Amino acid sequence: MLKLVVCVSGGGTNLQAILDSIDNGAITNTEVAAVISNNANAYALTRAREHGITGICISPKQYESRESFNRAFLKQIDNFEPDLIVLAGFLVVIPEMMIQKYRNRIINIHPSLIPSFCGTGYYGLKVHEGALERGVKVTGATVHFVDEGTDTGPIILQQPVMVEAEDTPEILQRRVMEQAEWKILPQAIDMIANGRVEVINGKAVIADNGKS
Repeated sequence: MLKLVVCVSGGGTNLQAILDSIDNGAITNTEVAAVISNNANAYALTRAREHGITGICISPKQYESRESFNRAFLKQIDNFEPDLIVLAGFLVVIPEMMIQKYRNRIINIHPSLIPSFCGTGYYGLKVHEGALERGVKVTGATVHFVDEGTDTGPIILQQPVMVEAEDTPEILQRRVMEQAEWKILPQAIDMIANGRVEVINGKAVIADNGKS
């Protein structure tokens, strides 16, 4: 059984997609042990409570230094002994010591087709604003392992989404969620839970065992 800790900063729509996928069997062999947020008012924590899952708020604002927060954050993660840490809209930089300890066991969902519109400064609506300003015709979402860079870890899955002429950043954000994020994040978790993903020479390789 793959034990997840999901880290979220806001509403938790990707968390809900994970919970729904576990409930309906799209994600197998998996349980969510805890939800951690840096925002006490995050609706994601309410989603966790309503699902009977432990929800915890831990914020850098609660600590005198980033180093003390990083230690406390890692300790909270360690308490749940996760097999996989899922960053589902978590707007906190992951400590390097945590990346090293959980190498290839942390994944992130990013709302673009990496390497486009990613890296420092590209998060939330800023990603979709960038895509519309550039005039791209296709955007999408990417699930990737987390390394020491920003959105630079091995790519697991990507899903394209068409950009439409009347799109605003908010409309495009919603379409990317519905058509890409909420699909490929649960899919990636299920593949990891069933031993279908491994990292070889810095790239994520997916084993084809007949399951689409």
